[in-house]
Amino acid sequence: MKTPILGSTYVARSVNAADARMVNIFPEVIPEGGQEPAFLQRAPGLALLATLGDGPVRGLWTFGNYGYAVSGNTLYKINSSWVATAKGTVTGTGPVSMSDNGTQLFIAANGPSYIYNATTDVFAQITDPDFPGAVTVGYLDGYFVFNEPNSQKVWVTQLLDGLSVDPLDFASAEGSPDGLVSLIVDHREAWLFGTNSVEVWYDAGLQDFPLQRIQGAFNEIGCIAPYSVAKLDNGIFWLGADARGRGIVYRANGYTGVRVSTHAVEWHIQDYANMADAVAYTYQQDGHSFYVLNFPTANTTWVYDVATNAWHERAGFSAGNFTRHRSNCQMSFNNEIVVGDFENGNIYAFDLNIYADNGSIQKWLRSWRALPTGQNNFKRTAQHTLQLDCETGVGINLGQGSDPQVMLRWSDDGGHTWSSEHWASMGKIGQYYRRVFWRRLGMTLKLRDRVYEISGTDPVKIAIMGAELLASPTNA
Repeated sequence: MKTPILGSTYVARSVNAADARMVNIFPEVIPEGGQEPAFLQRAPGLALLATLGDGPVRGLWTFGNYGYAVSGNTLYKINSSWVATAKGTVTGTGPVSMSDNGTQLFIAANGPSYIYNATTDVFAQITDPDFPGAVTVGYLDGYFVFNEPNSQKVWVTQLLDGLSVDPLDFASAEGSPDGLVSLIVDHREAWLFGTNSVEVWYDAGLQDFPLQRIQGAFNEIGCIAPYSVAKLDNGIFWLGADARGRGIVYRANGYTGVRVSTHAVEWHIQDYANMADAVAYTYQQDGHSFYVLNFPTANTTWVYDVATNAWHERAGFSAGNFTRHRSNCQMSFNNEIVVGDFENGNIYAFDLNIYADNGSIQKWLRSWRALPTGQNNFKRTAQHTLQLDCETGVGINLGQGSDPQVMLRWSDDGGHTWSSEHWASMGKIGQYYRRVFWRRLGMTLKLRDRVYEISGTDPVKIAIMGAELLASPTNA
């Protein structure tokens, strides 16, 4: 019978209920003509492009013909040869928010903020006495729009001049008495995120403060993490909070928020000691649009794929354990999806043809229930063979991966404890007809249930179409 290896991550509060984990692989749906309706493929690896000081890389942006990065306390300008030139000093240690007006780059560093003028090549801190500091920034109709730290106030700079602020160019987001934590400009509208609510404003061309609240564009879903707000797939995503709770991921639908996280993902998120430090970025690759949500304190990374509405985990691998993914922020520049490292000054390309993270192991993993949903009749079964339907002959010429291996283990208690490891080859280079299977897998035990887990660390292509399980029931 076919065993349900395809799908997404769903590890429930009780692993006995669901223990389907997916790390560093994600599904792609095949609309027609495929061997199966979908397959699992490996997440992109990291190819080093440049090292910008000691890091971490706090933000990335691109405009004109250059990329820009804040790494450590320095703003770098990057050309198409990946040569970086330092342009100025940016204080702080946390994430930065950036936006440009075609000439000036505004860098908001959660208080002190800076302008780099690409035309004059001048970098300067914003010292206007009326500037209150900025947490996040966007661009709207010639104005930089930003939110003041620890307040309800949203400000605009002077038209086409981020260095100048008028003392009257602010308003308060007062649809709810909560504080304003973040903003983003989308479709020429400014979305203002409070701790318990969201308001949407537009450029009404008013004389003093040009923005005005859109009537009816208010909802009682706030934001717990200022840097979780990101644009993707013609919409906005964020990690939500309101008066009733927190830890749900939303996508904007019109002026309302639609839940896109699952109960399983929410259980994990809500169990973290700190959700407010979450940092998100988005990117598109091969038609998949990904919302990547990092939790620094929890050392974990979750990814939502709009193409399949499915979640999976991205992870580094260190000392035998999964960690948060190394990527911290993103820009599309020089025909590459560029990400910055959360720990050092490296910037990388996301490459689907590279199967390691800057030369370090990228481990992938998939666990799933042996029997389809509702098929467990509580009788013990003899599990004879498991065959993995995958692309084989993917070995490389020399070194690790020349005879790539898949590791199998299983749990007969719902995912609490696991068997020893059992290995099978995916085929040396060119062995396209290699069968990947395991024999004599024993009897299921007391729960009459089994969870299988496969994983690998070899730097080779992974494409899994399905799995076939041969099992026979007993009378026990």
